[in-house]
Amino acid sequence: MSHVPLTQARPVTLRSASTGSAVWHRRWQAIRRQKDLLVGSAIILVVVAAAILAPVIGREGIRDVNLTARLKPPFWLPNGYPGSLLGTDQLGRDIFTRLVYGARISLTVAIVSVVCSAAIGVLIGVISGFYGGITDALLMRIVDVFLAFPGIILTIVILSFLGANIRNIILVLAVTQWVGYARMVRGIALSLKEREFIESARASGARNMRIILRHLLPNCMTPIGVLASLQVAGMILLESALSFLGLGVQPPTPSWGIMISEGRQYLDTAWWISTMPGIAIIVTVLGVKFFSDGAAAILDPRTRRN
Repeated sequence: MSHVPLTQARPVTLRSASTGSAVWHRRWQAIRRQKDLLVGSAIILVVVAAAILAPVIGREGIRDVNLTARLKPPFWLPNGYPGSLLGTDQLGRDIFTRLVYGARISLTVAIVSVVCSAAIGVLIGVISGFYGGITDALLMRIVDVFLAFPGIILTIVILSFLGANIRNIILVLAVTQWVGYARMVRGIALSLKEREFIESARASGARNMRIILRHLLPNCMTPIGVLASLQVAGMILLESALSFLGLGVQPPTPSWGIMISEGRQYLDTAWWISTMPGIAIIVTVLGVKFFSDGAAAILDPRTRRN
């Protein structure tokens, strides 16, 4: 009798391990098929690594001025400045050094503002969708008010009153960019709150907060993650635009938008001052967009069934 359980236990263990390995294999194959996800991840990793390692890979201090080396082209161009990968600006500051430090500013503003705006939007959306009635009507009228104003215009107006600094930029972007999360989460909450598993939770005596935290929000995390990753690209563009207009990060702190603005008058003689940060913005935004598209495809149930 002791022999039978032992012989039966072995196939169960092997089957369980094989099943787990097969699941991971299918997931890896699905990821490999999403070239957008791989390319986007590689770009994001390079940008993040450059931002983190800025003190190490930077050629000099971000505020070091060397007027004898002003407007020098990159070393790989004719008469290029030795040791300067991307040339120097009108004050002789190294473009590459300011570029990698500027990545810190852009990524910090984008990620923190996205997290804050997502928190605001998800909170308003889940309350509106779950409770409905007067609460839903009131919160949706607030959403309509924000939708009535173009986001960039509203951001510029608020910043003109508050003043331009990193803290105010993050605050304003979070306050003006939460509407998309609220509308999306509200729609999900409306579709789920009448489902059987929610009714079962209510019947078992679960309180509203527990239902929201244990049943509604977990079902919202995938679309929230996709929207947040996509919005990071928009926040980078907004921060660069605000800095370009003088309403974002203030000199001499390096920012991609400031670098583009400072190089406008030298486009004929020193095109690299504006071009290099412009390329950095384009590549970073495309990387985030590729990653978002690939992640959305991976998380799509239709893709996972295939």
